[in-house]
Amino acid sequence: MVDLIPEEPYQPMTSLAKAVGPLDQQSNLPLYQQLQRALRRAIESRLLGPDDALPAERDLATDFAVSRITVRKALDGLVAEGLLVRRQGSGNFVSARVEKNFAMLTSFSEDMRARGRTPRSVWLKRAAGTVTPEEALALRLSPGTPVYRFNRIRYADDAPMALEYATIVASALPSLEAVDTSLYEALERTAHRPVRALQRLRAVLLTGDQAELLKAKTGDAGLLVERLGSLPDGRAIEFSQSYYRGDTYDFVAELSALT
Repeated sequence: MVDLIPEEPYQPMTSLAKAVGPLDQQSNLPLYQQLQRALRRAIESRLLGPDDALPAERDLATDFAVSRITVRKALDGLVAEGLLVRRQGSGNFVSARVEKNFAMLTSFSEDMRARGRTPRSVWLKRAAGTVTPEEALALRLSPGTPVYRFNRIRYADDAPMALEYATIVASALPSLEAVDTSLYEALERTAHRPVRALQRLRAVLLTGDQAELLKAKTGDAGLLVERLGSLPDGRAIEFSQSYYRGDTYDFVAELSALT
């Protein structure tokens, strides 16, 4: 006769609830927003990693002492942000794909950090030069205007996500070396960070060279995003072309009907 060992009660989020702290029942901030913040912190701090499953809603409700309606509302918001994905019959998971809000002007580094990923770059080229005819037309610059070019592979943790080819008007930065991890952070330090941009998204097939750099296969689906970033006075400051792996990146935008 085989002795059956009783299963221990499932306690999925006890350590996580302790790590992020309890919700404040006296706060003016709604409980569902507090829970969203708590789960977002867990993702950002890597207590919850890509593809990790969240416990069932009833377990979250028990751990954080809230109703299941509150839990559902919090999770719905994180799903809408792209931080979580809901799989029919399986539950909620931390998204391994990256959802980029096409309507928000944020940098790659900011997008990755918001999802608990560590951004880094491998430089392909950093060079000073003058505008090409294409760049001069896009940036509305005179021939011979000095620019800086930043070509690099963008990583989230150890996964290559995109190839970025950015051209910046040279007067916006003190030097090539001013850019470390984030181009936008360097531009912000000189008060030249773009505040609006025109973006174009196009489906492409990755070439052999692009696929090799992105650890993909030749002919795999990719997304080309062209961005023209401008300052508050309307001057164009940034022209970039970024090639994203189609299997890791989603671009989303919220639309509303005309009234």
